[in-house]
Amino acid sequence: MARLLKKRNADDADIEVYSVRIDCKVTSRFAHTIMTSRAVNHANVSREALFDVELPKTAFITNFSMVIDGVTYVGQVKEKEQAKQQYQKAVSQGQSAGLVRASGRKMEKFSVSVNIAAASKVTFELTYEELLKRSLGKYELMIRVRPKQLVQHFEIMAELYEPQGIAFLEANGTFITNDLLPLVKTTITGNKARVSFSPGLEQQRTCVGCPSTRIDGDFFITYDVNREKDIGDIQIVNGYFVHFFAPANLQRVPKNVVFVIDESGSMGGRKIEQTREALHAILNDIQEEDYFALLVFDDRLRKWKPSLTKATPESLREAKQFVETIQARGGTDINWSVLEAVKMLKDDLANHTLPERSVSLIILLTDGQPASGKGVTNLEKIQENARNAIGGNMTLYCLGFGYNVDYNFLHKLASENNGFARRIYEDSDAALQLQGFYTEVANPLLWGIEMQYPENSVDSLTESSFKQLYQGSEIVVAGHISDNSLDFFPVEVKAQGLENELHLQSQSRVQERLEASKEQQYIFGEFTERLWAYLTIQQLLSKRGSGTPEAKSNMTARALELSLQYSFVTPLTSMVVTKPQEDDDKDTLIADKLTEEERGQRRPSGFGYTASRVQNVYHALPPVTSVDGDPHFIIWVPQQNDTLCFNIDERPGVIFSLTPSPPTGITVNGQTIGDKKLVPSRKVNTYFGRFGIVSRSLGIKVDVTTQAIHVFHNGKEAVFSWSDTVSLKQPSFDLQVSKEKSLTVAMKDSATFVIILHRVWKKHPFYRDYLGFYTLDSHLLSPATHGLLGQFYGGLQFEVSDVHSGEALDKPDATMQVKGLTLSVTRGWQKDYRWDTKHGEEVPCWFVHNNGTGLIDGTHTDYIVSGIFKSS
Repeated sequence: MARLLKKRNADDADIEVYSVRIDCKVTSRFAHTIMTSRAVNHANVSREALFDVELPKTAFITNFSMVIDGVTYVGQVKEKEQAKQQYQKAVSQGQSAGLVRASGRKMEKFSVSVNIAAASKVTFELTYEELLKRSLGKYELMIRVRPKQLVQHFEIMAELYEPQGIAFLEANGTFITNDLLPLVKTTITGNKARVSFSPGLEQQRTCVGCPSTRIDGDFFITYDVNREKDIGDIQIVNGYFVHFFAPANLQRVPKNVVFVIDESGSMGGRKIEQTREALHAILNDIQEEDYFALLVFDDRLRKWKPSLTKATPESLREAKQFVETIQARGGTDINWSVLEAVKMLKDDLANHTLPERSVSLIILLTDGQPASGKGVTNLEKIQENARNAIGGNMTLYCLGFGYNVDYNFLHKLASENNGFARRIYEDSDAALQLQGFYTEVANPLLWGIEMQYPENSVDSLTESSFKQLYQGSEIVVAGHISDNSLDFFPVEVKAQGLENELHLQSQSRVQERLEASKEQQYIFGEFTERLWAYLTIQQLLSKRGSGTPEAKSNMTARALELSLQYSFVTPLTSMVVTKPQEDDDKDTLIADKLTEEERGQRRPSGFGYTASRVQNVYHALPPVTSVDGDPHFIIWVPQQNDTLCFNIDERPGVIFSLTPSPPTGITVNGQTIGDKKLVPSRKVNTYFGRFGIVSRSLGIKVDVTTQAIHVFHNGKEAVFSWSDTVSLKQPSFDLQVSKEKSLTVAMKDSATFVIILHRVWKKHPFYRDYLGFYTLDSHLLSPATHGLLGQFYGGLQFEVSDVHSGEALDKPDATMQVKGLTLSVTRGWQKDYRWDTKHGEEVPCWFVHNNGTGLIDGTHTDYIVSGIFKSS
């Protein structure tokens, strides 16, 4: 939960959040969480309150409601296409929308705003459900808590019920200090546990008398259950069963692993350093009974040794020396490298140089798309080649480094070969992320696992065949019991272990299981049925990327049907919320859960205005910069897959030279206006209210304000309104106006400029409209292009180090080396409106202070010009 009802500006001090409560029930690893927040408006006029929550990416929202003046407004889950018209209507009217979207590695965001009448109260309630996954021997329930203000009543309450008994339980938080630790209360009694945390106002303060809160971070509950070397735990409630299997005391199986490492040019800099660092740590963890190989690739292949080698101390030392030779260089031949890794494993298995009872893995790490190779760059062909070569006999895991990578391609490549894909986030701890992944698959216990249930009595079974079981993980199977007269429920598990085949059999009395589940204090509804639906939807969504078009269509239809039946917000559904307004108009909001593909498309790559354009030119272009807001500048640096930001504070009316390109005669200037807020305030921000684009060689000038667009061409003038939709095609340029949204000017054989119109709420008397600016295809401009933005088109190199917590845990400070200077920077978030022209996308970036001093050449005043079409 993040920034719950955060304050947007100083006026929002009138809104007091007086209660925040998180109630969580966990029954057999299935968590049901309700977040409730209550606020009151103390002002004598209406105020806007924002309910802003972060929840786990693997969770499905099941309910959202608001209570205003005693009236409850409840969200409804609908199919996305059915909700689309309502969403577009809300956006076109400039209304707020609730969105579930990516905002980090493990979390995604839900936001909704509402006006609170004078002296009125509002209650927000969000419910979501998730299956806690066992990893490295424990389950983790994470709750994000960031109320951003002191709260009279703040409480976290979690109740857990695990029929197998709770082996251990720990509760803590990133913000929990020694004096707060006694407030974290845990009680464990056999198979039940309770955790509570309820700090008072004084305990929430950062210091005595301070108005700020220190309740800001993540609250964790980690635990495991008792286990024996048996068939596992089976729960039966109202005709649905769930089976958890993770037997204890199994011997580890040796593994054969080929590490396939991308050393293409895009891996240069920090990424290749982090890869080497991670490989050193991984090599330290390899067991001596394991066999391994190192294969690095760009548009060529380099092998450490021609075959897999036993992990002896001597071979590990040699391997570490080879790791130091990994350097970023050429293209990206994924096809050849994967096929060669398969061949190495197959040859060694055929030659009997590997242990007979062992598990074979391939771990592919890449940061790019297939760009070169032995004639195979087609993604579907690479997937087909890998699938045919592997033949189900080994497991392929794909690690996608950063955002340049085609994650959907890697996901399909892995899932078709018994593995999974994972994104490695290009942060300071990327090496730890890589090492953490390896730890998860480092210790196989079983392979070829088959879970069997009575065929004539069970239907709608989730996945029941598994390639491997790793130490610290767990297999979960659920299904529907179709035979209502069943007295005994038999279960059989067959698998291969270190020494021989594992064969376990058991049967449970159905009535005993039903009686055991009658813990009303801990059971939320028919949880086994909801857990079954949750698992089924997750697996259908994961598998629908493979198979025939008919199979894909059937899986999508079934996942959609279950999402609607059980009211889950999934990538196929949206939650429609009707938000009341002061004048009794209704504001339609959409809660939308994005797929990994949609997250990648929404990320502000800066290389195109649509997703298809991004894919077409992604590797070809230098950094594209943008300006939007107050005014802030966003510099996307593809070589380092990161973003820099800086603000310019100046008086209204100043004209800045943004992208003068002398040889081509193309110039873009921007003029500031006063604060978009027309009431007095302590700080006056400047925004762009006018842009001038001129190409002297093409004889065109475009003068853009928030009111109109003036085009001067060959002595003629045309005027367009923002209320029009315009498509103007000329031999030397194309001009497109998207009604009330954006203007696109594409110069012949040169760059494309996009200006976005920000219409603030027309009913609000205190705000004015403003403009944002973006440059596409900037590589087509002259290398001599300069200006506040143009200076970055030729590329930029920087290095960030010494990252440490700043004023807030989510805004760390760091040191940056750039242009031979050492700057202090802060990691923060900035709005980018390229993809969402109304509400914007939050972009993580390194913020350079003091008007970009040290990042820009000279000072910002060097870029001031006297006219909207003047060159610098």
